[in-house]
Amino acid sequence: KTLIASVGPLNTFMYLGVVFLIINILLSLPFKFPPADFKVASASTPQAQAATAAKDYDRPEAMKQPTFWILWFLYIIGAMAGLMAIGIAAPVGKELKLSTGLAATALQVFALFNFAGRPTFGWLTDKLKPKNAAALSFVVIALATGLLYTSKSIGMYFVAFSLLWFTLGGWLAIAPTATKTFFGTKYYGKNYGVIFTAYGIAAILGTLLSGKIKDMTGSYYSVFPIVMIIAIVGIIVSLALRPPKS
Repeated sequence: KTLIASVGPLNTFMYLGVVFLIINILLSLPFKFPPADFKVASASTPQAQAATAAKDYDRPEAMKQPTFWILWFLYIIGAMAGLMAIGIAAPVGKELKLSTGLAATALQVFALFNFAGRPTFGWLTDKLKPKNAAALSFVVIALATGLLYTSKSIGMYFVAFSLLWFTLGGWLAIAPTATKTFFGTKYYGKNYGVIFTAYGIAAILGTLLSGKIKDMTGSYYSVFPIVMIIAIVGIIVSLALRPPKS
């Protein structure tokens, strides 16, 4: 905020970009490839063994598996719900006539929940298996959007949007953890690189869908029943998410 006030938004982006570039380069210098015969240590607990892929799938082989595309589709709709929530949090706050200060506080609270969703759902994916963690995230999304649509109160606004931002952070942990669990670690970067395209597709679809619904109905609240239906589809599809047959 201080930087924007002093140099303007465009220069702020430039300064942050330079800082991030320098930091990323410095942090990347210690990285090195492991030896060609390197193997991850064997899992020592039943839980860890369950989270270990039966084999390492190279990208062409992984992309032939139905599991790969089921995960990719679930990532799209899971991230789309969260990205739509981020995009319309401020406009919905205006519809509720939140003060400027309260609206700023709300976004800070939502950001904390977004952060908390990542370690929480990463742990849940290992603990409950990817299928159950994904289904749980969609249950939370359906519950949050249902509550938002039926109760237009400031308290529910805070609760429901916190949950939606929480699940978005969650999908940024569920998808990579599931990729590792199903397809192994050796070609993880190549496999997750394709899976992650779902996030970009979700950003485009979420923005277009929420804007279109707002134009047609005159209110962003009309977005929530659509997202709830998408979440119910996600719950059903999640049941098909299981390790590929090697």
